Amino acid sequence: MDDGAEVALVEAARQQLIGLAAEVIGRLPADEIPSSLRAIARFAPTKRQRLGGVALASALDADAAFRAKVAETVTAASPDLVSAVREGTSTAAADPLDVAVVAYLTRPEGWEAVLAQANRRWSAERDAGAASNDELIRLRTELAELRARARAEPARLRDAVAAAGAEVETELANLRRTLRDRTRDLRGAERQRDEALASEADLRARMDKEAAAHESEVRRLRGRTVELERAAEAARRGLRAERDVDDARLWLLVDTLVQAAAGVRRELSLSAPSLRPADAVASAGAEASARSAQDPAALDRLLALPNVHVVIDGYNVTKTGYPDLSLAEQRTRLIGALAPLAAQCGAEVTVAFDGGAKPPVQPPAPRGVRVLFSAPDEIADDLIRRLVAGEPAGRPVVVVTSDRQVISDTGRNGAWSVPSAVLLARLS
Repeated sequence: MDDGAEVALVEAARQQLIGLAAEVIGRLPADEIPSSLRAIARFAPTKRQRLGGVALASALDADAAFRAKVAETVTAASPDLVSAVREGTSTAAADPLDVAVVAYLTRPEGWEAVLAQANRRWSAERDAGAASNDELIRLRTELAELRARARAEPARLRDAVAAAGAEVETELANLRRTLRDRTRDLRGAERQRDEALASEADLRARMDKEAAAHESEVRRLRGRTVELERAAEAARRGLRAERDVDDARLWLLVDTLVQAAAGVRRELSLSAPSLRPADAVASAGAEASARSAQDPAALDRLLALPNVHVVIDGYNVTKTGYPDLSLAEQRTRLIGALAPLAAQCGAEVTVAFDGGAKPPVQPPAPRGVRVLFSAPDEIADDLIRRLVAGEPAGRPVVVVTSDRQVISDTGRNGAWSVPSAVLLARLS
């Protein structure tokens, strides 16, 4: 139905509709603009709405094509609302003015009823707004009365506050006098207390000082007693250790000499020596060569010497014979192989290993084999040097190592040297 005169738009919806039409004609091509609107199409949108409102409303009412163009804009902006109006579903959640505009432009079946209902909703909401305005006016009137009362209330409150302030000032003056009296008494009591505390603190300080001096003297005497006891014990241990070492050296030397002399008498038939002392002095290399065993047979002759002490550079031997094993496995294999040798020849056997900061835990050594680890601040080479230097002069000592420096250093103390490979060959 193109005739919409039977159902009129409310003024607010009419103005909204004119505004939409004013925007649309600004975007239409010239040949699609109704002839009645071409004159105002050149205006700005606001001016079009102000000066051409009547012409726009007439064109929307009479020109279905133009109305359809405006309806397209509304459909693009509010597709859900347009769909609800066309399908006749509820539009209660939408603005009644928007519903009226959509119904007027799209004009589906029954659009007049939708438009009338939207007009009634808008009128009802406007009446409710008017009632709200009346209530607002009433509340503003009450607020003005309350403000007038509030302006009068401070004067009454000031009078009450002044009267109460006078009473408080009087009471405060009395309290101040009482406070001064109590403060004076309190200060006197505090002075007496401070004097008593100072006297007590002085007495306590003297007592603490005397007690500290007594305790310091007791600690000094106890420390002196402990030092003297330690010094006496250290002296006793030193004398005992020195005596034991001297006795051991003397016994080893005498026993070595006795066994050597007996062995010489019993077994040796000495020929004139081909080496003279001067030959050893002339060449250090010759001395090292002369006091070394280069094969298992020569090693057996050294092991047959009376009271011989065999000192073995542990890791030098194991890393020569079985370097692929772990260090623990190397130690176990070497020590186990030395047990039969020590039992067979009766020699004193000592194996020296590098110990470091934390020497490894070693199971008990077999009979006749001594296992030692170097201290954290030394290596096994230094331990071997100390072992050789600790033996008495004249006792045969055999050092098993391939370290040239160890051979040279221990050779100065008269030790025989045996390469690690020779011992490994003897043990195999």
